[in-house]
Amino acid sequence: MSEPTIGLNSEVTKFLDGLQHPFRNEIEALRRVVLDSAIGLNENIKWNGPNYSVDGNDRITMKIQPPKQVQIIFHRGAKVQPQPKEKLVRDSSGILTWKGNDRAVATFKNMADIEKSNDALVAIIKDWIHASK
Repeated sequence: MSEPTIGLNSEVTKFLDGLQHPFRNEIEALRRVVLDSAIGLNENIKWNGPNYSVDGNDRITMKIQPPKQVQIIFHRGAKVQPQPKEKLVRDSSGILTWKGNDRAVATFKNMADIEKSNDALVAIIKDWIHASK
């Protein structure tokens, strides 16, 4: 068995246990990728999915409903903020779909998508946390 990821929130795990989600393995893999990518992330439930904040500021949220795929939403919180002139991070991998210069979505339809995108996703998470402060 692999080492437990630091930061996994037991309340999030209990919430996911109750869902019996068909993409549970993918959700767990993404939880570990997110938490292992940046120091200081706190995991909780927001908008009916795992959410990650830094210093109380929401930055990354998993969209797990409807259960057709798993998406990671990169954002700067729920409150509308002035748009930066350029996208907050660079994405040479092409895994992000931009919804604004400070909001992007990465979509995963299966474990192979996650494994294929792992290195790019780690870099994006690190850059996003730094750029969205």
